[in-house]
Amino acid sequence: MNFPDEHLPADHFPNDHFPDDRRTAWAVRTGVTGSLQSLLGTVVIAVFVITFIVQAFQIPSPSMENTLLIGDYLLVNKLCYGGGSLGDYFMPYRRVRRGDIVVFHYPVNPALHFVKRVIGVPGDRVRLVNKQVFVNGVPLKEPYAHFTRPANDLFRDNFPRLDVAPGETPEWWILLRKLVEDGQLIVPEGHYFVMGDNRDDSYDSRYWGFVPQTNIIGRPLLIYWSVQGAEGDVTAPSSVGDKLYHFAYAVTHIFQITRWNRTLRLVN
Repeated sequence: MNFPDEHLPADHFPNDHFPDDRRTAWAVRTGVTGSLQSLLGTVVIAVFVITFIVQAFQIPSPSMENTLLIGDYLLVNKLCYGGGSLGDYFMPYRRVRRGDIVVFHYPVNPALHFVKRVIGVPGDRVRLVNKQVFVNGVPLKEPYAHFTRPANDLFRDNFPRLDVAPGETPEWWILLRKLVEDGQLIVPEGHYFVMGDNRDDSYDSRYWGFVPQTNIIGRPLLIYWSVQGAEGDVTAPSSVGDKLYHFAYAVTHIFQITRWNRTLRLVN
């Protein structure tokens, strides 16, 4: 009786002679491929979301107190206002409104992100008298405005003032003089006048000018986390060493430093 398999070389045995090893290798390759595909899909979705839908930002300064505090972490809606493209006609975008809080590229240095409240929209006439904001001759009701100092700064509290230089850029000083009429600043088309809610400690449109529409990133939706500093004061570390220290401190003291009454709070 002939047994053909007995005359075959060892490396030509049929597949079913080594079912466990080959099936294991195939399962490993399939698992790795599936994991890579899943990871790649997650990365693509994350990049898409961050680029077009929402993005996380941290509040580094007190200019929006008490609405936003140093240590607040925000999710910003980047789809709210559109981007001035053809898609704006098909998506449920809306115009920037007076009173909106917006995140934007700082016009003097676009690499920086600022967050302020819109006070004047295109065509508005803006004026401050003893800290009271007037738009188109009507005093604004601003329950969110926060004051900590007396009205003793001519430029800050009585704006616009053409006899006091704003300080940041010569261009703003020149433009300011061209756009003031009857003691009111006229907001040009495609631009917005913004101020911080902490009026006495806010570096805003009074000092450096308007925010172009194209600089606006979006509108804050939610404070997804709010954290207090290690010493009882909120902090904004700058150096690598400080950041590593604060990260380690946050990980080990997360329950103590979290402002639970602000976490998951809507921004308005």
